[in-house]
Amino acid sequence: MNIAFQNPFNFRCLLLVCLWIVSLPVFSEKLIQVKVVEPYLEVHSGPAGGYPVIHVAAKGTWITVLKRRTNWFKVITTDEVQGWVKQDELHLTESSQGQAVKLFDGSFDSFSERDMEFGILGGSFEGTPSITLFADWVATENISTGASFTQALGDLSESQYFLVSVQHTTFPQWRLSPYFKLGIGQIRTQPRANLVQSGDEARTSDLYTVGLGMRYYLARNFLMKLEYTNLQALTSRDENEEIEEWKLGFAVYF
Repeated sequence: MNIAFQNPFNFRCLLLVCLWIVSLPVFSEKLIQVKVVEPYLEVHSGPAGGYPVIHVAAKGTWITVLKRRTNWFKVITTDEVQGWVKQDELHLTESSQGQAVKLFDGSFDSFSERDMEFGILGGSFEGTPSITLFADWVATENISTGASFTQALGDLSESQYFLVSVQHTTFPQWRLSPYFKLGIGQIRTQPRANLVQSGDEARTSDLYTVGLGMRYYLARNFLMKLEYTNLQALTSRDENEEIEEWKLGFAVYF
């Protein structure tokens, strides 16, 4: 099966949209407020233990977390004092609901607490290049559901398919872990304009998929994924159309 991209501009636009969506989790951290419940909280002038203590926030003081640098967080107190607090000390504070604060820092220890994943995968769709944008919702450590959109390009035609899938991760506590996925969706194949007159017309088919993959935790909020997918397109002919695809790419989680 030969796939193509009819308009290269569409491909560039799709890539830019993918990069923009994937970057959203990285830059959308909202400010939070916490209350000091220990006798005091030391605020340093910089994001390391070697920087001097410039302020001591007393018990009952509310502080706002501004940003993170490794395991240090920049804060501002109600007295308008800005400085840096170590992550372990912020975990001794309380939220406005009176609950102990657990700041998501993107480390592997907090990986199981993620809610969403966004990513981009580049691949080979029956030997022709493809790009996939996906979003997954993590229900449990082992189970997640998601949606993806793929566009493939070749010399003769353009193909696009959309999938809704369920994924099972075998060993979620491992940095390198295999997973298995099942999905359903639709695929549309559009021949190039100069081929339409030959009788080859655009068609849309229902799609079933089975996939195997490996997920590797890189650092911070980033993952790498390698995936093989077998797609079965239901056609009007007696036999279904079988398509194989390999994908490799990155994801961010939050």
